[in-house]
Order: sequence, then structure tokens, then C-alpha cells
Amino acid sequence: MSSQTITADAAGTWKLGDLPVHRLGFGAMRLTGSAAFHHGTPSDRARSIAVLRKAIDLGVNHIDTAAFYFSSLRSANELINSALAPYPDDLVIVTKVGPYRAYDGEWGTSARPEDLRGHVEENLRQLGRDHLDVVNLRRMPQYDSIAEHFGALAELREAGLIRHLGISNVTPRHLAEARAIAPVVCVQNRYALDRPDPDSDELLRICSEQGIAFVPFYAVAGEAAERGATTAHDEEVRTVARAHRASPAQIRIAWTLHQGPHVLAIPGTGNPGHLAENVAAGAIRLTDEELTRLNRTRREAG
Repeated sequence: MSSQTITADAAGTWKLGDLPVHRLGFGAMRLTGSAAFHHGTPSDRARSIAVLRKAIDLGVNHIDTAAFYFSSLRSANELINSALAPYPDDLVIVTKVGPYRAYDGEWGTSARPEDLRGHVEENLRQLGRDHLDVVNLRRMPQYDSIAEHFGALAELREAGLIRHLGISNVTPRHLAEARAIAPVVCVQNRYALDRPDPDSDELLRICSEQGIAFVPFYAVAGEAAERGATTAHDEEVRTVARAHRASPAQIRIAWTLHQGPHVLAIPGTGNPGHLAENVAAGAIRLTDEELTRLNRTRREAG
């Protein structure tokens, strides 16, 4: 398929609270290097800035980022600020807090509730904003409950530093826990065609019922995770891709968007060509038969 004239609005829209976004967004994790975090080699700064500006030109108005998205030379938030400020009025920047990385790139102790204001203010400083559109609380495995952490973010929302709240890496129990404290506009969990997960399937359903955006991460990367997009595509994926003259990665994005009108995709890349392909995937319409075949592949992967 040609990706030259396809823009992000082809995927449709959804609202994060009162903020409308195209369902095809952009994940900033891969902006900083050939692989995320301390993996790979740092990116070329000018190329990363060009990718961000091209994303806006292609109609992307939802960017997912975090202060801990950095390599030895690059910071995703700094790149976003440099490339896009002053920001377009319709651009929604979603950040996440909870995990912590020291300047040397090593993972440190995750935030306690009283640390979260510092995490929020660091994102504000790096992005050059006076408030954050959406902040996701990323639950770390050592915390069984998210009530104290989410409550701390709810206080920052009341103080005007945050407009809307979301949660990440959670189970249905955590969503109920958060909603008892403050409104939740999005849930961000690992979710992919080749990764069956009963908790995330249940969250997908609950979010649909409650009008909450469900935002998968690693939908294209699959098992490769932070190291980049997977090349281990099932033959059914390749067959559907050939039928649409698309890449397997585009089919994975299209399948993600077909999971419901409340599902948002945030594929990331540091490659301008891949960016155009990712955005164009929002225009792919899978048939019922193709979805059945792909869903069968997903069940068999489990």
C-alpha cells in the first residue's frame, strides 16, 4: 500500500478525557537510539527531530513519552521540546511516572508516593510545559496496590499540574482501585498479536464498557520489547500483509486498532520512512475472515 498521502486521521479519533486524539499516535521511546534506554547506539539528533516534525505533518496529535526515555546522548522529552515547541494547540503529550533511571542509565528504586511530584515536575521542566496533559502511573511489580501512588497523582491533578490521569502495567483490580480515587482516561498495558494475556483481554473489555482508552505498548515490537520491532512474524500475518500490500508491522498495528474504537496505537520509530508506514497502517481495514485468522494465531501463541 502507498503511504505517501495517508495521515493519522484515517485511524479515527477518541477522547482522552476532553482531549480528542487520532487513534494512531506516536511512541517516543525509540527516538533516543537504535534500541530503547541503554540498548543500542544513540540516535542522530537532527533525524529524531525530523521524525517528530514529520509526525505532526502527518496528523499525529498524540505523543507518548517519559522522562526516563533517554540514552547516553539523547532525551526523548528534550527532543520533543526542541522539535515541537511552541506546541500545536491540538497536540496531546502523555507522560508516565513511577520508574526511575539514574543519569548513568541504570534503573533505580521506583518512586514512592511522595516522590511523584518530583517526577511530574521533571517532565514539566524537560517538556517546557506548565501542566501535563495526561500522566500515566506505571505500576512497578513490587507494589501490589496503586492507591497511595495514584492518590498522590490525584492531588497533583487537583493542584493543576496534571489535566488527566491514566495507569499502566495493571490488572482489572488496579483499575477499580484507581477509579475509586479519581477518573481514569486511559490504561496502557503490554498487548500484542502474538502475546495472549487474560488480564489485558479483560481490561480491554472493561475499558470499552467504561469509555476508557486502552493503549497497548510493544504491539509492534512483540517479544523483542525495548530492543525494537520483532521480525518473528507468523505466516498468517505475512499472508494478510501480502493481501494488503503492506508490511507485517503494519498488519500488527491494524490488528491492534481493530480491537475496538477505544484502542489507541502508539508505534514508535526513529526512521522517517517507518513513521509514514506506521501512520498509513491506520487506513488498513481488515476483513472479518482476516481477523478470525489473526485471532486464531494469537490463541495458538498462548
